[in-house]
Amino acid sequence: MNIAVLSRGEHLYSTQSLLKAGMARNHTMEVLNPDLCTVAIENNRPVLFYCDELIDDLHAVIPRIGASNTYFGSSLVRHLECMGVFCVVGAEAILQSRNKWTCNQILAQQGIPVPKTYLGNTYDAEVLLSLFGKAPLIIKILQGTHGQGVILAETANTALSTIETLNTAKVRFIVQEYIAESKGSDLRAIIVDGTVVAAMKRQSKEGDFRSNLHRGGSSEIVQLTATEESVALKAARALRLGVCGVDILQSHAGPLVLEINSTPGLEGIETTTGIDISEKIITYIERNKP
Repeated sequence: MNIAVLSRGEHLYSTQSLLKAGMARNHTMEVLNPDLCTVAIENNRPVLFYCDELIDDLHAVIPRIGASNTYFGSSLVRHLECMGVFCVVGAEAILQSRNKWTCNQILAQQGIPVPKTYLGNTYDAEVLLSLFGKAPLIIKILQGTHGQGVILAETANTALSTIETLNTAKVRFIVQEYIAESKGSDLRAIIVDGTVVAAMKRQSKEGDFRSNLHRGGSSEIVQLTATEESVALKAARALRLGVCGVDILQSHAGPLVLEINSTPGLEGIETTTGIDISEKIITYIERNKP
């Protein structure tokens, strides 16, 4: 098959890992930089150009769409879907998972446990804070990634000033309860085609509450409990994601879904677990390509 990885970073670990896995299984692999793609509709048909070359021979694509390129990236994926190309992650799933509030709404609709969360566009910040009770609180912009745009407000005054600042700047955000018992750690489960293929526990570095490896956190291989695995799989199904990373907090009330990543980084999880996730993504394509 002809398989493309949609990525701005040809030399990034995840992109290279996917290319190697595909070539090892005798597929023709290439990288398409979304910035160099032109989408069009001609003669009532969707067409795609890469630079000045017509692209009409793709069988499948693996989107690696960064947060800064969500709009055009998802539009490009939708265009490929219209062309009949099998997309490992669909355009709508990218958009829904990328928006933290939309993602939480969908999870809540399916009864999947998440931390107590409020949309931040409130008419009165003090009223919003009174619904939470005591600080600390977590404040997140809707489309942050790698732990960016996540604020720990340790006091009510800090939370109030942060909310007022974000509202003044017209930045969309959510306010979420702080799960103290997680102690700066979370679980990352990678799901491919309805199966948890790898999992790790991430721990924040000293002095930080964010467990992201990009923020200097550490990781170790972990075996999910049956409940944790069930919650992760339900979350992936709710967002209709064939491939994703599900982040889970361990709380006194049980596992809570923190976030879902439609473009999970592969370096940390492959290095930590020794599992070739890229190979599993390629075999997922082989099983599901129409």
